[in-house]
Amino acid sequence: MADYNAMELMICVAARNLENGATVVVGTGAPCAAAMLSQKTHSPNLTIMFEAGGVAPILPSMPISVGDSRTFHKAVLASSMPDIMETCQRGMVDYTFLGGAQIDMYGNINSTMIGTNHAKPKVRFPGSGGANDLASLCWRTMVMTPQDSKRFTDKIDFITSPGYLSGGNSRYEAGLPKGTGPYRIITNMAIMGFDDTSKRMKVLNINPGYNRTDIQDNCGFELLWADRITETEPPHEDELRILREEVDPHRYIIGR
Repeated sequence: MADYNAMELMICVAARNLENGATVVVGTGAPCAAAMLSQKTHSPNLTIMFEAGGVAPILPSMPISVGDSRTFHKAVLASSMPDIMETCQRGMVDYTFLGGAQIDMYGNINSTMIGTNHAKPKVRFPGSGGANDLASLCWRTMVMTPQDSKRFTDKIDFITSPGYLSGGNSRYEAGLPKGTGPYRIITNMAIMGFDDTSKRMKVLNINPGYNRTDIQDNCGFELLWADRITETEPPHEDELRILREEVDPHRYIIGR
């Protein structure tokens, strides 16, 4: 079995979830690495989009921001943020990746603050940027994040990006497009989806080296479990080679 670290595993799993012909809006870092890996392995026709306006670039190397000139390199379109968000609003974007400081059992994400006083929080984070728009309008939202009970919490301090809100039909009753919402939560320990009815987070796969106790102990709420839990397939040799040699040769992301 190939040697790999947790970040490499999460990127490989995320890449496998991006099918050929799909569209994905990505930020920089691990989501961009996953999209690049997917495109270089099994999804040559994956359309990668960046919030600042780059559409379907041929990425020569890892960009350092969503407005990096490389996100427009040999692109099909060099547009703007309003154009990207309008494309999401029209239902033309299959996937997006988001992250944050906290996530709850319904996939709601906090990237705004820790504390109860918005004017004087304990910790203030960058905020939404385009995350709220992407979480609201793209068909499927994926999250890559390390797992611990502080990050996976029963109640988040601020809803920056909506998941399934309070569960059930609450997301759609709030006016968000039906059929959109959180899809996969990819952590160092497990791969989670969401229950079709309650919309609560549900474990689908356990990563090598972990068990059910590890996963539940590092989560601040009670997880649901799929009827058939399988072990996550570890990164393949060719995935790791491409990731290390072509996607992130300087180990900006996978070296974390």
